[in-house]
Amino acid sequence: MDTLKQLRDELTYEYTVTKKFFENYPEGKNNYAPHDKSMKMIELVTHIGSIFGWPVVMLETSELDISEADHTEKVENKAQLKALLDKEYNASIAALKAASESDLEPSWKLTMNGEKLMEWTTYGAIRHALDQITHHRAQLGVYYRLLDLPIPASYGPSADDQSF
Repeated sequence: MDTLKQLRDELTYEYTVTKKFFENYPEGKNNYAPHDKSMKMIELVTHIGSIFGWPVVMLETSELDISEADHTEKVENKAQLKALLDKEYNASIAALKAASESDLEPSWKLTMNGEKLMEWTTYGAIRHALDQITHHRAQLGVYYRLLDLPIPASYGPSADDQSF
């Protein structure tokens, strides 16, 4: 089994779907949030875009302390958002192409202030990152629905892709 190819293929699929979501990003709605406890939309999409770069970090390190992490670059508009997505995706695809299957075996930890939050194999950590893309893109879909914006298909047609 070629696990690295499967990870690249899945990352590419998620990139393609996310790119469609980002095409629909509404300029002028950066500060929209459906609830006081929700992230602002620009923060959410920036986070989604940055997750595409996580496989690079996971392949090059054994842990990340999120209290010390240099957070994602500032994104203020759709063009910058799309550029971030492309940059992070391309970096991760390159890292996955350069990796060997054995690079997926070591332990990888997510910590905060030195305390372990989660621990996986590097493979498990990358899988978790892919799950995070799906999770946060679904959140973005809720924002879009509440703003009456079309939601692209993800894993089958959306209500905006078909008539009922």
